[in-house]
Amino acid sequence: MSPDQVISQVKAKFAASTQRLEEELKKLRTGRANSSMLDGISVEAYGQPMPLNQVATISVPEAQLLQITPFDPNNLQAIAAAIRDDQSLGLNPMDDGRVVRVAIPALTTERRQQIAKQLGDKVEDCMISLRNIRHDAMKELDQAKKDKEIGEDEHKRFSAQIDQLMAGQKAQAEAASKAKEQEILTL
Repeated sequence: MSPDQVISQVKAKFAASTQRLEEELKKLRTGRANSSMLDGISVEAYGQPMPLNQVATISVPEAQLLQITPFDPNNLQAIAAAIRDDQSLGLNPMDDGRVVRVAIPALTTERRQQIAKQLGDKVEDCMISLRNIRHDAMKELDQAKKDKEIGEDEHKRFSAQIDQLMAGQKAQAEAASKAKEQEILTL
């Protein structure tokens, strides 16, 4: 593989890793209702587990309320049970026969700190992923240099490019983390 291909592959992998972090951050609770909070919920419908967004629509009518409207009213109890069973969310859904309403309780200071810790874990996972991608790319460049496909100067230039990309992705991940942490810790 040519060094240019390695660089473009690294860019794509870095972007995917940072995108995955941003998706994970959306799932973390703040004090406000957000439909992506329920992205990981799986509902037992039609005899098999299905993602919640495939059996219902999720809306946010108020800042502290989620409303889930099932496509099939027979799935109402299964939706409420799936949300209640996910202990990491700590939500208590109520159904009125047509829709499921989930009141988002205000977060305690202790709960905010727990969520901030989860945030730190997710950011660290992203950083590990970025470092692994960088390590693999550097290994490929070292192999290309060893096989005399590229010279010393090209190796240094490509290594510097990868390090620059790494620094950019790290800054982007840290900025997303800081913004989310501010959102979580704000009362």
